[in-house]
Amino acid sequence: MKKVLKKLLNGREKYLENKIKIATIIGARPQFVKAACVSREIKKHSGEVEEIVIHTGQHYDYGMSEVFFKELEIPEPKYNLGISSLSHGAMTGRMIEKLEEVLVSEKPDIVILYGDTNSTLAGAVTAVKLHIPVAHVEAGLRSFNNLMPEEINRILTDRISSLLFVPTESAVKNLKNEGFDNFGSKIVRSGDVMFDSLLFNKNKAIKTDFDIPEEFILSTLHRPESTSDRKILENCIEVFKNSKIPVVLPLHPGTKDKLAKYKIIAHSGNLIIVPPATYHEMLYLLDKSSLVVTDSGGLQKEAFWFNKYCVTLRNESEWTELSDNGFNIVCGYEKDKISDSINRLLIKPPFESKNYDFYGKGNAAEIIVSEIRKCFTL
Repeated sequence: MKKVLKKLLNGREKYLENKIKIATIIGARPQFVKAACVSREIKKHSGEVEEIVIHTGQHYDYGMSEVFFKELEIPEPKYNLGISSLSHGAMTGRMIEKLEEVLVSEKPDIVILYGDTNSTLAGAVTAVKLHIPVAHVEAGLRSFNNLMPEEINRILTDRISSLLFVPTESAVKNLKNEGFDNFGSKIVRSGDVMFDSLLFNKNKAIKTDFDIPEEFILSTLHRPESTSDRKILENCIEVFKNSKIPVVLPLHPGTKDKLAKYKIIAHSGNLIIVPPATYHEMLYLLDKSSLVVTDSGGLQKEAFWFNKYCVTLRNESEWTELSDNGFNIVCGYEKDKISDSINRLLIKPPFESKNYDFYGKGNAAEIIVSEIRKCFTL
């Protein structure tokens, strides 16, 4: 393993008597959930490893950020860069500028990044320019749609990372098909840290303050391709309002702004708008729901782990094992296709996710920290 990282480590090899300094860079809700698992594992090795958390500020309001740190017991960020509400280019550029100052000051031995946000790409570019090796958690995922900013972020981050922690077998194949065996990086099939998180938090689900129907569909809607196009957003809201059973929609702040901008009336029919839910509240809603309809990546898997079918409001999904096996329908944005997909899955026989080993055994964080420790010890 040390041979793989020799050039980037550049004299940083350490032994157990010296602590390995990890910089964790996060900025968005899904990253908070993933980082919490790895931070817990790092704490088990506090004699050997120290972690500093850098929050870019990409998700900045209480409901999308601070509450998750408290709820998931993530270490308090040593730095909060407060960078948000900018265009992709401006946001990424500002993050690189500020992250460079922090990393030069802190001199970490390795940077851990999660997922596919602007914070992920900015962290990767900054670290590599400073010759700091990068570990990318959730590497190898592909939607094969380069119009998605997330796709560009994950491809570029993978290419310049030294350690690629891959959640699924299909993601391993993606990297090998792209020639990563020749790039000097190490591919590790770790499993999915979100599965770790679910197992750790499942019994901590919190009943929501708002009332929910006995039978309902749980939905989330927040991606730019879903909300920036007025027609697409109208189609989704129209289907929800005319659904056979109520649809509970915890409303993302950005989606709320787009509904107001386009003057789309959402508070009517069978659509129930509720405030953004915390992670533990979402676990409660998942458990009580009959079906999930979402444009989120993570929620597709969480639905599966709760034995719920999912309709994905996108034209493609990274989690192909779910659609290939009939647990998820990726339906696009046309009203008839959304409605038909919902109605088909509402009557489909139940399933047990424990019978399928798509995402590892719930020990991804343990594998990740173990591999990082190996890089710096004999």
